[in-house]
Amino acid sequence: MSKKVLVTDYVWPSVEPERAVLAEIGAELVVAPDGSEETLISLAKDVDGILTCFAKVTDKVVRAAKRCLAIGRYGVGVDNIAVETASSLGIVVTYVPDYCIDEVSDHVMGLLLAWNRRIVFFDRATKTLGWGSEGLGMRIMRLRGKSLGIVGFGRIGRAVAEKAKVFGMDILAYDPFLTPEGAARSGGRQVDLDTLLKESDFVTLHTPLIPETHNLIGEEQLALMKQDAFLINAARGGLIDENALYDALTTNQIAGVGVDVLADLNPPMDHRLIQLGNVIVTPHTAFFSQEAVLELEERAASEVASVLENRVPDNIVNPEVLSQSNLRANALFQ
Repeated sequence: MSKKVLVTDYVWPSVEPERAVLAEIGAELVVAPDGSEETLISLAKDVDGILTCFAKVTDKVVRAAKRCLAIGRYGVGVDNIAVETASSLGIVVTYVPDYCIDEVSDHVMGLLLAWNRRIVFFDRATKTLGWGSEGLGMRIMRLRGKSLGIVGFGRIGRAVAEKAKVFGMDILAYDPFLTPEGAARSGGRQVDLDTLLKESDFVTLHTPLIPETHNLIGEEQLALMKQDAFLINAARGGLIDENALYDALTTNQIAGVGVDVLADLNPPMDHRLIQLGNVIVTPHTAFFSQEAVLELEERAASEVASVLENRVPDNIVNPEVLSQSNLRANALFQ
């Protein structure tokens, strides 16, 4: 019987790169027609591996996958996968933690510059009202000497710091696992979250979405920020309390926000944040470049292929499963 790998969903043109990687080990690709739980439960019953992008691989989906040895995430965060269930059943969960670092950090700087130089605003005004129609009464900062607060100082956070330093910005960094020495190596200063919010002219979020970080930025945190501060989120929508954010934006408690993600993965056009004039929004495209997507497809497929071939993958979300007696890919250590 040939091996099968289920692709729950994807947002790029094709899955040919994955198909090619998996064909090398004789595995067939099965692409789900939709990402609903019912569909995935049905298709998961006879597959050896699962690759998922945004679709939720729930407890029920994982339990239905009786033959599954590995679940691979296209990307970094695994909040859409029932990891605990997978671990309890001896299933290896893989991910790709170090792709799109350049793309996301570039995107963050793009949002920062677009806001500060009012590029989107002036573009719209010039096209609809004419040249010089809006004057120069708005706040535009000289970036040199201004503070950028980075919440979450992992790979992407450090890449943002390095790029912002080129513009002469001062870097404040908050991360519960960060040391002063670690911050200094990327040209930053370690501070607590409250200090970062109070002192930063720009704030960008780069933490995973876990129970401890859900609504990390809420009413109390927004109240600490400068009135002319700009908040950026190209990480996970659930990091910000959107009700509190809407109130802060409509009462001029903060100046604006740039978001690549919202709590709703597919928000409607009339979403109240999207419609605000002091919001710059992009539709979860920060990760994207042709180079990044090709790398993601090939590496995500390779991680699952490794498990199916009884090889330890490079990036495991739940490494403790390797020592469990019920490890389904038990030949990994035989």
